[in-house]
Amino acid sequence: MSDKEEETNMKKLCKSSSQKILAGVCGGIGEYFNVDPTLIRLGFVALSFMFGGGLLVYIIAAIVIPSEG
Repeated sequence: MSDKEEETNMKKLCKSSSQKILAGVCGGIGEYFNVDPTLIRLGFVALSFMFGGGLLVYIIAAIVIPSEG
């Protein structure tokens, strides 16, 4: 397999436009890992309540992760 074919087969992490509630971060992560985005959202909420860092991580991810398309 050539380098060009490998690049087209690789998945890229990006914010989702179809599974979007706020910025599409959880939807994009869910699509990338083939996991229900609701579970990712619950994870961010749990992180926010347990350690207080979930909201900060979400905001950073919303800035860093590129949009779909």
